[in-house]
Amino acid sequence: MYSAELSKIVEIFQLKNILPELSLEGRAVKKKEVNRPALQLAGFYESFDYARLQVIGRVEHSFLLSLEEEKRKTAVRNFFSYRIPGLIICRDLEIFPEMLEYGREFDVPILQTDQITTDFIAELIYWLREELADRVMMHGVLVDIYGEGVLITGASGIGKSETALELIKRGHRLIADDAVEIKKVADRRLIGSCPEIIRYLIELRGIGIINVKELFGVGSVKDQKTIDLVIRLELWDGGSTGASYDRLGLNEEYIEILGNKVQLNTIPVRPGRNVAMICESAAMTNRQKKMGKNTAKDFADRIGK
Repeated sequence: MYSAELSKIVEIFQLKNILPELSLEGRAVKKKEVNRPALQLAGFYESFDYARLQVIGRVEHSFLLSLEEEKRKTAVRNFFSYRIPGLIICRDLEIFPEMLEYGREFDVPILQTDQITTDFIAELIYWLREELADRVMMHGVLVDIYGEGVLITGASGIGKSETALELIKRGHRLIADDAVEIKKVADRRLIGSCPEIIRYLIELRGIGIINVKELFGVGSVKDQKTIDLVIRLELWDGGSTGASYDRLGLNEEYIEILGNKVQLNTIPVRPGRNVAMICESAAMTNRQKKMGKNTAKDFADRIGK
């Protein structure tokens, strides 16, 4: 299970730490969702997920403001007794004295932002989903081709990095070479990025390591990209092993990554084939299909008529 440091959340979202005497070091959030504790402050704790970050907005604040002092103290104490990972108060709303008291007693950090509650929650959840997403490391090259994230895979030495270099020269952008970290940020969305230690680098046999950003400029690289298509390169043996490849494009093949199905094209490689140009064509075809145009199907329908 992955976690997000609370101190990192404070830094990224520029939150005020209301109780600086409580150290944020070592505190982590492990839930991708957040909770607005309206029902809990009213006394309903069944199915309360206290491991989530808790966010108070105008509605919850107005409810607490409507309570008598003793009832508010009881409600706040019961809430803090669950030792939640942190409480964030939006809109720079007033912080009640009992919140400070029980925050210290139960060691609960209290944070504050001037953002509108719904806007802040949307941004926080989006960030948490990326930070805590399931992930896997795959061997390959990830390139942005005409806006499509194309993951090029294949056996070591088949020419993935050389293909990526040719694509970069043709104006496309490198995300990762050799090792691609893939995160599942949504049911149908995979995002690929590069480990920090090899970011912007490509290994070329016979030459060594080159820095793409320095050689080709900042327009030739990108930090992350949604994975839309996987291209698998295979050595073409002229059919001696009985391997066959799709000639029309009617038989769609998929690969499963972290439970998500991604379109897969298997490309045979041999001397003289312009693999970079084939990858460009595959990316454009995939984009065209997403826009509702399937040339292979149209051709098959034309033959059928």
